[in-house]
Amino acid sequence: MSIHRYSDILVVDDSGAVRGVVCKLLTKLGYKSIDEASEGAVALTKISEKQFDLVISDWNMEPMNGYELLERVRANKKYEKLRFIMMTADRTIDKIVRAKQAGVSCFINKPFGAEELQAKIMQINKDN
Repeated sequence: MSIHRYSDILVVDDSGAVRGVVCKLLTKLGYKSIDEASEGAVALTKISEKQFDLVISDWNMEPMNGYELLERVRANKKYEKLRFIMMTADRTIDKIVRAKQAGVSCFINKPFGAEELQAKIMQINKDN
């Protein structure tokens, strides 16, 4: 199923400011159902309580980083098709390889704008 304006999206970042910016970008793009989590454990709880279509998570968070969140999500067969965009300011090849092996859908470099975010969501729709 493709991501559309009524898809349920979860934005995960330990920075409230970053979560706010990403939520505003999604709203600007027409997405209607956006939820937030301040860290990985909160995100896991929300994912277990509601069926999300897309998770957009920061890599660098404490105490559970985005990579650990991705691994935990992918460890549950129930969420194997949940689309997952990793936000990062540090796109080293090691991170990219590790995240791809763990099942990330795609990366987005921080900072980014609405057009780039929409392009990543469209890429996910084409890939699935």
